[in-house]
Amino acid sequence: MAVTLRSFAKINLGLGIGPPRPDGFHELRTVYQTIALHDVIRVEVRRGAGIEILCDDLRVPKDASNTCYRIVEPAMAALEVRGRVVIHIEKRLPVQGGMGAASANAVAALLALERAVNKQLSPSERLRMAAEAGSDIPLFLIGGTVLGVGHGEEVYPLPDLPSMPCVIVTPEIAVSTPKAFADWDGLCGGGAMPGLDGASPVPTRPLPDSAKLTPASPSDRMFELGRTVSGWLSGSGQVKFKAGKTLSGVPAKGGRGRAETPLLDLVRTGIENDFERVVFPQYPELCEAKRVLERAGAEYASLSGSGSALYGFFASLAAARRAAMTLRKSGFPATATTTLTRRQYWKRIFDC
Repeated sequence: MAVTLRSFAKINLGLGIGPPRPDGFHELRTVYQTIALHDVIRVEVRRGAGIEILCDDLRVPKDASNTCYRIVEPAMAALEVRGRVVIHIEKRLPVQGGMGAASANAVAALLALERAVNKQLSPSERLRMAAEAGSDIPLFLIGGTVLGVGHGEEVYPLPDLPSMPCVIVTPEIAVSTPKAFADWDGLCGGGAMPGLDGASPVPTRPLPDSAKLTPASPSDRMFELGRTVSGWLSGSGQVKFKAGKTLSGVPAKGGRGRAETPLLDLVRTGIENDFERVVFPQYPELCEAKRVLERAGAEYASLSGSGSALYGFFASLAAARRAAMTLRKSGFPATATTTLTRRQYWKRIFDC
């Protein structure tokens, strides 16, 4: 029996990078958010043995390096699957786009395999296999709004944020995540940060003179993001909000209060994606895409992961669609979509 599932993408609501760890990974702090854009995964168990991966996109590996292969292989042993597992990947999401497409594919393949053989792993087994297969794979076993720590593999569900219109920009650029990390290490080791001397067009918040003289260390920046998210979470249950105000006291656009825009309230706390500081100088067109998003009315815009995808939040789906059209006219592939709550995520995965 063939089983077909949707494989939803994610964006990063802020991303703080820490120093390299002894195991070679970097300590991270980020908030993942699933969105409605997706690939389609079909899994079938046939006669024979092993794993076969089919995909028309030549950039997708078909061997054991594929994330689907890396998670399905141990799952087959745990589920005692006999036969040849064929995984067909219908690509709609960008490769190396910072949207977790390959990781989402892996989780969809795992869930489809379980349905195909009518067996299930325990939730803890799934999470363990996901963490061993790739850093951000476990988030797709939760969906909605998710806190990621460690090197991204340690995940915790956050209070779900209502669905919100957004625009996803997917430039035809493949950003290497390992290279982006290496550039970050070189940047921090050199003691200078792009955008602080005015030479690199990085649209981040203005920094005080003290920060220009002594840039925050990777650990400081990572823990700052952690403290910001923690403060937002604790304030959300204790602070009473007046109409038109956010947690930080900044007036909300359009006069909407926190009850209507909790996702915007989170990003308006000032969280940033550290990768912008090394990716934008390397790819100025991505910096320009962010500017176009902001000029088109985005209430918040950011790079997702290490890129190349960017996103912007909008007040309405109609506004998002107009902005997507503006971006396309400017030469940037763009799509209007929405974020997915945890409930929407799990309902739509199987609604294929």
